[in-house]
Amino acid sequence: MNNNASDIILLKMGEIVLKGNNRRFFEDKLRANARRALRGLGEFNMYAMQSTIYIEPVGECDMDAAFETMKKLFGVAALARAVACDKDKDAILETARTHLAADFAAARTFKVECRRADKSFPMTSIELAQYVGGELHEAFPHIGVDVHNPELTVTVEVRDFAAYVHTATCPGAGGMPVSSNGRAVTLLSGGIDSPVASYMIAKRGVALIPVHFFSFPYTSMQAKEKVIELARILTPWCGRLMVEVVPFTKIQEGIRRGCPEELFTIIMRRFMMKISSMVAEANGCGALVTGENLGQVASQTMEAMAVTEECATFPVLRPLIGFDKEEIVKKAREIGTFETSILPYEDCCTVFTPRHPRTKPRLAEVLEAEAALDVEGLCAEAFKNIERVRLPVSEASR
Repeated sequence: MNNNASDIILLKMGEIVLKGNNRRFFEDKLRANARRALRGLGEFNMYAMQSTIYIEPVGECDMDAAFETMKKLFGVAALARAVACDKDKDAILETARTHLAADFAAARTFKVECRRADKSFPMTSIELAQYVGGELHEAFPHIGVDVHNPELTVTVEVRDFAAYVHTATCPGAGGMPVSSNGRAVTLLSGGIDSPVASYMIAKRGVALIPVHFFSFPYTSMQAKEKVIELARILTPWCGRLMVEVVPFTKIQEGIRRGCPEELFTIIMRRFMMKISSMVAEANGCGALVTGENLGQVASQTMEAMAVTEECATFPVLRPLIGFDKEEIVKKAREIGTFETSILPYEDCCTVFTPRHPRTKPRLAEVLEAEAALDVEGLCAEAFKNIERVRLPVSEASR
């Protein structure tokens, strides 16, 4: 379709429509997120009617980029690039014939679907579909009609202000608008799992603050940049992010000097929970998010997770807990994080890895081992020296 004044994007809302008296709150969040994501692509009018958000360009706008950007907007179940016209059967026919001419030239079969939200329109949906379909068949005699598996579906929506003509809708990102369900700290490593966990919890409407634990010189600057790049890849879905990079070297060195080797990983993860809880408290968050997956590694047994979670002062959300690795990898490929995650720059989880980690630790023995450390002082120092990296919505990912 051409970029012109009648070009419009239709965003079909998903589970927002089930929100009853709270629906307006979620719609407002969705519109605000859409406006923020579209910055730099032009000026747009935006309004919501009948479970649909309309995005109309004002003057010169990059509608191709706008449409691609809206595909990554949580809260949208489906979307379409449409052309608006008068609510008249002949105007609808002419719009379909003119603006979909290239689509008709490339297809061998088609069908017409009509939805009549404006019940004052004088034709039923079936009558309008039969009229438009019959006339289009005459206009493009080379193309056959197939109502079951057409190559081209022409959709006509008769709504309050206009009629809209478009091809089949595209699937949206689904979920809930980001920030409609609060904020959370997400522990973001350089691996495959944690970016997927962050994506999935953002899909439930949670705004995220990524926290990364950095142990230079045991982990390289490339490892830190890798994590920032992962966060940048997530921004089209999650919105702007502030990555909090926690200096973790002193803590890990202290654990190595003062604690039993088999408990290194458990105690390290308890420090992560404590510091992440401090970040959550400082930022008004309601939960912590991890990429833990039951049974995947020694620190992700039920016993180990219970011990590490004990020191957290917020609920710990684990969206990947029941996934297998193949499912996680598949999702990482879909959202574009996989190739960055497998770059050979290891994070702090690989530093001082015990030869025989304890898989079923007891809380009492872990607390006894921690007593050799100045836990509160080490956490306070690390929190004080956090480096913050602000990431706007990535234009390169559009």
